[in-house]
Amino acid sequence: MGILNTTPDSFFEGSRVQTETEVLGRVEKMLKAGVSIIDIGGQSTRPGALNITVTEEISRVIPVIEQVHKNFPEAILSIDTFRATVAKQAFEAGASLINDISAGEADSDMLLTVAGCRVPYIIMHKQGNPQNMQENPLYDDIVLDILTYFTQKVAILNRLGIADIVLDPGFGFGKNLEHNYSLLAGLDAFKIFELPVMVGVSRKSMVQKLLGVNTEKALNGTTALHMVALQKGAKILRVHDVLEAIQCIRIGEALGWY
Repeated sequence: MGILNTTPDSFFEGSRVQTETEVLGRVEKMLKAGVSIIDIGGQSTRPGALNITVTEEISRVIPVIEQVHKNFPEAILSIDTFRATVAKQAFEAGASLINDISAGEADSDMLLTVAGCRVPYIIMHKQGNPQNMQENPLYDDIVLDILTYFTQKVAILNRLGIADIVLDPGFGFGKNLEHNYSLLAGLDAFKIFELPVMVGVSRKSMVQKLLGVNTEKALNGTTALHMVALQKGAKILRVHDVLEAIQCIRIGEALGWY
């Protein structure tokens, strides 16, 4: 899954696009590299990010989805949003997956919207919200706590007729450095659900803080994390750097990991 941010404040500047030329150029590059899904988002969810209005989010993402769908109809598009109105308009504009960092908790209409659109739904675990999620996050056992969370969420979704579900453990969302690495070490526990697991660690602070590098220098550490995630059962890598992630996947295939 390649990241396409239409935000002016996403944490990695290299993922931001503003003009139609930038959008189409970035999408073409990702498709040539072998991307499977393009995830389009207009609301930054980095730590400390402030919410924008629904109107602003729609103005950022819907024209982009329409442009990409028109110029690259073969591309599979995902909308990265926690708002039902945005998700529905994105689906109507050409998106075919909904990627919700709140797992339906931020908007009471989201789950019924997903059920109505009958699209795959990516649910993520987090503590708190982007404004406060890194303020002393606590867990009894991070892997067990998130397994319990997903058990409850999947049951709710299934009751609503939503069965095409992807699980995102939410690296960096309400988790400190130790939490993130404990979660990655125990990632294979999520195989119990028999659902695809998506991992989003690309250039995040868990790389930067451990290795003492900035966002621009975090690709090598990201690649190392991707190899571990694949070995432990991840089915989707959400990335800024598609070509490098595809190379990880090819190596994993050669090793017989999947």
